[in-house]
Amino acid sequence: MIKNFKLTIEYDGTAFNGWQRQLNGRTIQGEIEKAIFAMTKQKIALTGAGRTDAGVHALAQVANFICDTNLEPDSFYRGLNSLLPGDIIIKLCEQVCEKFHSRYDSKSKLYRYKILNRPLPSAIGRNYLWFIKSPLDLKAMREAVLFIAGTRDFKAFEGSGSPRKSTIRTVLRSELIENEDNIIQFEIEADGFLRFMVRNIVGSLISVGLGKLKPLDIKTILDSKDRRKASATAPPGGLFLVKVRY
Repeated sequence: MIKNFKLTIEYDGTAFNGWQRQLNGRTIQGEIEKAIFAMTKQKIALTGAGRTDAGVHALAQVANFICDTNLEPDSFYRGLNSLLPGDIIIKLCEQVCEKFHSRYDSKSKLYRYKILNRPLPSAIGRNYLWFIKSPLDLKAMREAVLFIAGTRDFKAFEGSGSPRKSTIRTVLRSELIENEDNIIQFEIEADGFLRFMVRNIVGSLISVGLGKLKPLDIKTILDSKDRRKASATAPPGGLFLVKVRY
């Protein structure tokens, strides 16, 4: 019986070469496909809502696969979690309509980037944030964040060597949140993302916070459509895919 299964997945991306299957290198897609094969003896293609890069984490990545099986969602839920390594967890497995597509049906994705801003780094949790020793000007960074929201051409924040048909994206929400323990969170929700887009934005926001750029420079960078105008890419460890909305 042909069935379409939707997975909600949490993973620690530290030891992975990203989401997408590769000939060489450990990937999240590859590990889950191997586990599904172990259960069904079928080579299936797992489709993710988005392709996170090497070192990037997910709290609720969504993926789907079509399989000819009599197994029910609960069997996959229990079976996959028993076969997968500890840095990948299937949080939910559901049977969905045959036409459901995890990427094409998504309306938006929410990403979060975590920054630790204090004199000393953290021994625990250091793989899940970017440590910035120098004090950051949060007021200036919040002003800069205002230029990110809306429908804009984000070519200046696209990773090199990854051309798309269109670099225009709609950012529904762009926010800077200061938490306890000197943690700063940048949250951004959009209808789609370019490669390295979030990390490139964060890199430039940090430059604003350090006084190397002015808040208005973010708008100037966007208008230029030139990646060379933006700052260096933020490291991957602080980035989380938080939610995919349908």
